[in-house]
Amino acid sequence: MSLFVTFEGPEGGGKSTQIRRIARQLDDRGYSTVVTREPGGTALGEAVREILLGFSHAAMLPETEALLNSAARCQHVAEVIKPALEAGKIVLCDRYLDSTLAYQGAGRGLDIDTLIALQRFASGGLWPDLTLLLDVPYYVGQARRVASGEPLNRFDIDSQAFHERVRSYFLEAAAREPKRWRVFDASASADLVEQNVLLVLLQRLNEGPGAAKKDNRS
Repeated sequence: MSLFVTFEGPEGGGKSTQIRRIARQLDDRGYSTVVTREPGGTALGEAVREILLGFSHAAMLPETEALLNSAARCQHVAEVIKPALEAGKIVLCDRYLDSTLAYQGAGRGLDIDTLIALQRFASGGLWPDLTLLLDVPYYVGQARRVASGEPLNRFDIDSQAFHERVRSYFLEAAAREPKRWRVFDASASADLVEQNVLLVLLQRLNEGPGAAKKDNRS
């Protein structure tokens, strides 16, 4: 049974933590899962990740960000995501094309329609079956990032206004496509979020086989 699930949301929402937890829960129930991330997931993608998140290219243009993310996504889909789905696996991906629309579109101000067309090209039209939005207010996410002790990246230190635009886009996207998106209050405890996410996923899996759908939007 294949299913393509993406985890999206503002910084500090706990996406990486929840993906690990959910993968373990699904594996224990006999499902075959693949955990991956963007940017990343392939050797090329991880190299792009270092460029995008590091501080060596502080003057990077928004257009460059979008193109680098999309190039890494093209490789990721071909090398990891599509083969896993074709093998009947459940793919759990930490960020995907909606992050490009949120960060480089709403956040940086690039044209959303242009970015959608670029994502359609880069992904071969592969949109997620299910997108889980782990939503947190800006101050909660930032406090978590600092408290984690992990090095901050180039996006972490961007302005509050930037992060608020990103968050607003995610919430608006979820409202526009309620059949694909599910929204979770990620300011709750990690255990509670895990329970809620797992419930949604198990309900979806009981509906029958997921399909790696081609995007049909015009």
